[in-house]
Amino acid sequence: MTTTVWTIPDLLQLSGGYWNTCALHAGVKLDVFSRLADTAASAEEVALFCHSEPRATGMLLDSLAAIGLLEKRDGTYCATPFAAENLSQASPGYLGHIIMHHHHLMSGWARLDEAVTSGRPVRGSVSHSDDESRRESFLMGMFNLASQLAPRIAASVPLSGRSRLLDLGGGPGTYAIHFCLANPEMTAVIYDLPTSRTFAERTIVRFGLSGRIAFSPGDYHADTIPSGFDVAWLSHVLHADGPSACVSLLRKAVEALNPGGILMVQEFILDDAKDGPPFPALFSLNMLLGTESGQSYSGNELAAMMTEAGLSDLQRLALDLPNGAGVMSGRKG
Repeated sequence: MTTTVWTIPDLLQLSGGYWNTCALHAGVKLDVFSRLADTAASAEEVALFCHSEPRATGMLLDSLAAIGLLEKRDGTYCATPFAAENLSQASPGYLGHIIMHHHHLMSGWARLDEAVTSGRPVRGSVSHSDDESRRESFLMGMFNLASQLAPRIAASVPLSGRSRLLDLGGGPGTYAIHFCLANPEMTAVIYDLPTSRTFAERTIVRFGLSGRIAFSPGDYHADTIPSGFDVAWLSHVLHADGPSACVSLLRKAVEALNPGGILMVQEFILDDAKDGPPFPALFSLNMLLGTESGQSYSGNELAAMMTEAGLSDLQRLALDLPNGAGVMSGRKG
């Protein structure tokens, strides 16, 4: 654990930092960046586009300019190049889905004290939400995040000679797509809830891989998982459950592998003392807020679960990933 030397200004900045966050979320939710990506506009013109009140809209735009996402000149506003690339819905690099997913989590985080007091979740699972917009924000938010990492991971993991991949709980299929792009002879199956199907198939078509990647609907805890795979990939799946459920799922994934197949698990991995890195530690609290028994796990805990599920030759891959993320791999004997 790294010791942080705190100052009073640092502490107060941490306490009030959500003001910046809320301004960003409001800007994305109202879609002001799409309006301002190509042309400057006044607060009144943006308000007309966003169906918002002009005076209040001007205050929001001034705040977004103050934090560096908009530029203000002669009473008009335009998006910075960075904001236009990442926050306009017309841009291929649009990150608004993950930002809106973060927005949907905020009400639960405001009740963290209740979750700690009771040991129980205080909000429903966003991934299983009946609200279509929340589910889209979650699934395509996962696409936003995975798109930053999947090309690098797929290029770094040698899978030559392995022709069939299972992306278990793969959502929109970002990793299946990039593993197939990096391995031209590979085909893949995304196995996830039926509610993920539309998002996955849309993304597969976008990358021109409809002939190589299929979607198989089902509940990986309750239903039978397809078999006959050389590789199984579980990205940020295990943290939703407690250890016993994780072992059960890993066993099902191992059963889906051919002999000699490899299984890879990506998670935000805690140090063995569990007091760092910061993001995995905080992510455990996010799981407390929305699940009965989910949490972040240490490398030793993941290794123990994978061993219990029947995997050998365990290792943590040498990948430098953000937010304490890591990939553990094991082989089916």
